[in-house]
Amino acid sequence: MHLLSVEHITKSYGEKMLFEDVNFGVEDGDKIGIIGVNGTGKSTFLKVIAGIEPPDSGSISIGNRVTVRMLAQDPVFTPGETALEHVLGGDSPQLKAVREHAAAMEALELNPGDAALQQRVVAANQKMDELDAWQLESDAKTALSKLGIYDSGVRVDTMSGGQRKRVAMAAALLQPSDILILDEPTNHIDNESVAWLESMLQKRRGALLMITHDRYFLDRVSNRVIELDKGKAHFYEANYSRFLELKLEREEREAASEAKRQNLLRNELAWIRRGAKARSTKQKARIDRFEDLKKQGPQAGSGKLDISVASTRLGRKIVELEGVSKSFGERTVIRDFSYIAVPEDRVGIVGRNGEGKSTLMKIIAGHLQPDEGTVELGQTVKLGWFSQEHEEMDESLRVIEYIREEAEQVKTGDGTTISAAQMLERFLFPPAMQWSLIGKLSGGEKRRLQLLRVLMSAPNVLMLDEPTNDLDIATLTVLESYLDEFPGVVFVVSHDRYFLDRTVDKIIAFEGNGVITHHTGNYSDYQEHADKQAASAAPSAAPGKQQGTGRDGGGSRPEASRGESKERKLKMSYKDQKDFEQIDGWIEEAEQRLASVAAAMEAAGSDSAKLQELAEQQQQLEAKLEQLMDRWTELNELAEQIAAQK
Repeated sequence: MHLLSVEHITKSYGEKMLFEDVNFGVEDGDKIGIIGVNGTGKSTFLKVIAGIEPPDSGSISIGNRVTVRMLAQDPVFTPGETALEHVLGGDSPQLKAVREHAAAMEALELNPGDAALQQRVVAANQKMDELDAWQLESDAKTALSKLGIYDSGVRVDTMSGGQRKRVAMAAALLQPSDILILDEPTNHIDNESVAWLESMLQKRRGALLMITHDRYFLDRVSNRVIELDKGKAHFYEANYSRFLELKLEREEREAASEAKRQNLLRNELAWIRRGAKARSTKQKARIDRFEDLKKQGPQAGSGKLDISVASTRLGRKIVELEGVSKSFGERTVIRDFSYIAVPEDRVGIVGRNGEGKSTLMKIIAGHLQPDEGTVELGQTVKLGWFSQEHEEMDESLRVIEYIREEAEQVKTGDGTTISAAQMLERFLFPPAMQWSLIGKLSGGEKRRLQLLRVLMSAPNVLMLDEPTNDLDIATLTVLESYLDEFPGVVFVVSHDRYFLDRTVDKIIAFEGNGVITHHTGNYSDYQEHADKQAASAAPSAAPGKQQGTGRDGGGSRPEASRGESKERKLKMSYKDQKDFEQIDGWIEEAEQRLASVAAAMEAAGSDSAKLQELAEQQQQLEAKLEQLMDRWTELNELAEQIAAQK
């Protein structure tokens, strides 16, 4: 069923063309992902389709009785309404029936003997039966719970911006629509909520248009991709992984076409340089052809980021946390946490929203002091902090002035020195844009600029708190490549499963009630382990106790039961943890020294005194290596026992 037609729409801001002469249709069942570099007009594109902004030219045609609903980046709420009231606040007959039933019941409770009110309740019950609306309130509470809103009666105007966005998302999912439009739906929600939203949208009927940087989400939900690039729209009947294949094929075709054009251009140029003795019609046609070929030059592509910035040298001591605890009032978010960072650590920090992930990052960075325990940073540590809390930027500054405040020039990974202007150009800020006011940039472009400023400081320990929020896929892809080569330590809080899988090899997981566990591997490894633990724990649940209350069923959050389930019998001491982190290096060092001694013995020849001395060294090193191997076995067995009881 055809739902919507987009015909020749064009939109620009000032001299900047966002998109031009775009045509496509939306059918029932389409799930369309919109991608492109920040600043290409993705959000504006959705607003034009939703009718929130008019196009400069062209039109949007919507079928009769087709409803379009858009979840905006900044949703609007009625003052004083609760989360549940907002979710049930749509204009569908079912939602109106639910609200009328709730109002009738509330009035009857105040005047139980009123016959008119009793009749009103009966009528409301009948309407609920007719429309099969009894499940809606339960569905609303479930959706709120799944998105991390456990108290459906809390007033929306007392919530944080991220919580309000989740309430609006629950409303958008529950309220009926033929076309649902979502702008960055995975921002501000945790990994579990992203997985639930993914499954909801996979099953949802109707059409979907969305902007998202979450590549797993995009790959599993979408069946069409629209790429906005340099004012043009490219269309792909594919999910994200297939889109990458098709885009590569398109670019290869364009490259082949450009090579052919360049060859023709060279031939025409040679003829022009020889000169024509007379301006015959044929010769003039060749000159015109040459001019046409020049005009057909390839349009500048979306560009590739290059952020190979050298980092400051890092010493042996990096970050050491011992016995760290932190509470806010009666609520403990970190309980007796210890960790020792080692060179080239890539640590992902995961957990539900509000459990303390950003608090831990602030404690490591020194922005917040722990209630108990110690945090020590090595003398050579230079932190680079990229926070999810948007930095206040002086919007009267020009782009290049903002970067020059951090550094006029910087050394790259290969040792060359480049200027701030050159770095901006590598970061997709061309010369003309570098003198633009920051206030004229899109939200995503501002975030990209902030990230560049952090990297320009040449840090050796990167603290990335939700770096994937508001950054486009192109920027994230190159940030991932940068982290591959980054010689320092990275701590990253993220709900983006792809980004975590791509960049980290250790997971610090917040399990609730201040309990924090360590896991080796990326996010998928951790999730597989957590799923196995949940499956093995499920049969032991107390009989008669409702599964999923609070966490899955919409009630209050079961903090106490979660804390009890995570009670651990074994735990590494601080010394054990420190030895566990370093013992591989100690063993390697001992083996290298043994090899050196063996080589020296071969070179000593008939020098018996020297050979005797080397033989004693060899014996001592072999004894030390044997002790290290025994300690390695002990620590790994302990680690396996701890992992088995989680």
